[in-house]
Amino acid sequence: MTDLSQFPITARWPAKNSGIIQLYSFPTPNGVKASIALEEMRLDYEPHLVTLSDADVKSDAFLSLNPNNKIPAIIDPNGPDGPIGIFESGAILLYLAEKTGKFIGQTASEKSQITQWLMWQMGGLGPMLGQMGFFYKFAGKDIADDRPRNRYRDEAIRLLAVVEKQLEGRDWIAGDYSIADMAIAPWINALEFYGTKDAVGYTDLKNVPAYVDRFFARPAVDKARNIPARAA
Repeated sequence: MTDLSQFPITARWPAKNSGIIQLYSFPTPNGVKASIALEEMRLDYEPHLVTLSDADVKSDAFLSLNPNNKIPAIIDPNGPDGPIGIFESGAILLYLAEKTGKFIGQTASEKSQITQWLMWQMGGLGPMLGQMGFFYKFAGKDIADDRPRNRYRDEAIRLLAVVEKQLEGRDWIAGDYSIADMAIAPWINALEFYGTKDAVGYTDLKNVPAYVDRFFARPAVDKARNIPARAA
């Protein structure tokens, strides 16, 4: 067994098998990126449920692995230079894809195409849909001023139009199925949770709904969408 005592998080979330990847996450759109990648790449891993409560994500144990107090994070005991901890969902996707050589393209050109769409999700789609969700479902819905709500709704519509156009004549966002899809599709699916499908004209789109359905029909994705499993 690998000694993971250098990672204080393992004192609070102990590893049953310290020789495999340790996943610290919660099944949000960002969280399932990591579990989907691990399942699709057929890597052995051990999931640990880290709730979104301050008691978990702002605990000293979790902050020791991710100082930004956001899930997901991983420890790979078999990193390139020994055990390594990684946070940020996009960084985890890139690391796992490079580790396995899967879902990241075969040429430098393919890799650049996939990476740019991954960065597009990280910098645009995820943050904008998340902000829209705040103003439609959470505390922001009680704000009388409609301008912030409309601003994020309009940006969500624009971003979905980008995806709709990119998917014309293709099944996946950047050629073959890749980590870009693992990042993008879970966030589009969050429109259901936020109750904003009607607001963004989701059903008027042709390619995007079919893309999301195709993505979640994958057995690995269907399994990973609730990993780590929420407490009963």
